[in-house]
Amino acid sequence: MTVSVLVPSSLSREAEDKREATRKLGYVARAATIFRADRLVVYPDRDGETGQFDGGFVSTVLRYAATPPYLRNEAWGMRDELEYAGVLPPLRAMSQTGSESTGSGSSRQGIVTEVGPEGRVRVNCGLQHPISLNVPPKMAVEEGERVTIRISSRRPVRAKLVDEPLPGLSIEQTDLQAALGREDAGVRIAASRFGAELTVGRLETLAGRTKRDGMTVAFGAPERGLPAILGIEESAIEASSGQDDAADNGVEPTADPGFDLWLNTVPDQGSEVVRTEEALFATLAPLSLRE
Repeated sequence: MTVSVLVPSSLSREAEDKREATRKLGYVARAATIFRADRLVVYPDRDGETGQFDGGFVSTVLRYAATPPYLRNEAWGMRDELEYAGVLPPLRAMSQTGSESTGSGSSRQGIVTEVGPEGRVRVNCGLQHPISLNVPPKMAVEEGERVTIRISSRRPVRAKLVDEPLPGLSIEQTDLQAALGREDAGVRIAASRFGAELTVGRLETLAGRTKRDGMTVAFGAPERGLPAILGIEESAIEASSGQDDAADNGVEPTADPGFDLWLNTVPDQGSEVVRTEEALFATLAPLSLRE
């Protein structure tokens, strides 16, 4: 069961400057972290991109935000896109901080700083000094590669290199259809003001499915929602979302075959525009509730 959040490359299109664009992306990463998303996917919206805040900028800032603080300098160095990285809010991901990162059997990211002889490597994983570890059989690593470290004790240091996915939020770039077509996509939801209103009854139906199958939730950009990005008539979405749900699985018919349903999670919004970072909190919070 996985949770994926999809945002467009035009996410920062309304930002007045790089500082504001960076801050906005920080809160997108924070929302995804708070609600334990496994993947934060940036899908292309070339027509909506403006100026310097394109998909490359968006992905770089999000990847930096998702990098554990103790690895940022070594992993990124100095980059123009990260000029205002200091305004990013700390994610404090449970996979990287607190009891889960220091207790027995906890995992954290590391960077291979040196590949030595006899199957040993030196790894920077945020401890006082890089540590020397054995490379597991059939696992090949290179200098500069990020790896997963399992720490069983800090004093004295006891740790091992494990052949597992990196802990924490994964930032990816792929097109919308590919993200929706993943085998582990789960319930595919389009967040839009033109979708069906999220009610208590509808949430009760969804909760069981998202807990069992996971979910993929897609969002639009400022002043350019999913209907505009996909070239779908808003009236078609409203008509589809208004149909009676006759399906046994509780997923409603939709105007776009890539989604299982279009969902309005702020049905009586008091502002003309709900920003993408606000929509993430408003949408992921109720969808994270359990039966």
